[in-house]
Amino acid sequence: MDQSLERYTRQVLLQYIGEKRQKVLMNSSAVVIGCGALGTVSSSYLVRAGIGQVRIIDRDFIEESNLQRQILFDENDISKNLPKAIAAQRRLQKINSKVNIEGLVTDVNYANIEELTEGVDIIIDGTDNFETRFLINDFCVKNSIPWIYGACIGSRGLVMNIIPSETPCLRCVFETVPHVGSFPTCDTAGIIGPIAGIIASFQVAEAIKILTDDYASINRKLLEIDVWNTQFKQIDISELKEVNNCSTCKLHNYKFLEAEEGVMTTFLCGKNSVQVMSRNTGNIGLLQLEHRLAPIADVSRNAFMLKFKVKDHEFTVFPDGRAIITGTTDSSTAKNLYSKYLGM
Repeated sequence: MDQSLERYTRQVLLQYIGEKRQKVLMNSSAVVIGCGALGTVSSSYLVRAGIGQVRIIDRDFIEESNLQRQILFDENDISKNLPKAIAAQRRLQKINSKVNIEGLVTDVNYANIEELTEGVDIIIDGTDNFETRFLINDFCVKNSIPWIYGACIGSRGLVMNIIPSETPCLRCVFETVPHVGSFPTCDTAGIIGPIAGIIASFQVAEAIKILTDDYASINRKLLEIDVWNTQFKQIDISELKEVNNCSTCKLHNYKFLEAEEGVMTTFLCGKNSVQVMSRNTGNIGLLQLEHRLAPIADVSRNAFMLKFKVKDHEFTVFPDGRAIITGTTDSSTAKNLYSKYLGM
């Protein structure tokens, strides 16, 4: 056996892979968008499987409540105020130094998704909101990039392959973004760790099939799994592509990729928080911001973020101009606080 394949011996022995397909994997690239419960598991298995390039993108930092299900992090990461993407990169690089792993601390939006995913072979969904998933769906359908949807809440999870021009896309199944408050979140319904591990494992298994061109073996149904009630459903969605007049894959209307001005706000799943980002803000100097805020608040800073608290609201500010504001779920309040204290 080729010496470069030695660490993947048990995987190479599988009749579905072998040396030839393992080398294909080693020359493949994957982007994991979101490094929470799903993203930590999927990125771990991608790296261990020998996917040549793995880019992990996440906008958030690590909190104690994450440790129950987000397997790449520990208490030491929290004490260092590490962003999820950076902590994941450092941990995974120790697991497989042969893989090119890149952790990016940023928010995926219409303006940067093309740059962040340039040259990628597949995208794995580790997000926690439909707006970002619909953006990924628009981008992937438009650019013929396969991606794998995954979601979990409580003890239940969903997973589905989206292969542009071959399978229904996400909007064939979920036509519109659910209204705020109409969908359970981990903050309202909780989540058990094993369901994230199961869904992410399915995502990576499907990714390996797609990357090795084993399209005859890929799953073409929506899988629904409930780990608590031991239920497993395969839902046939094949007709939706023809029945629905899908605005994305049929009408080629990519509304989530359209440029807009102003300030973007995103409610963060499982937190009493809103992310705010001005589309017109470039990189900011955290040191200068620390000096400006020091007279009115207790400020802490490292290379990745700056934190300060004013009254009942805590701010976490990143170099790209994003701020996560804790203590509110109201977007208007968050925008006002962003403008008041950051002046951007």
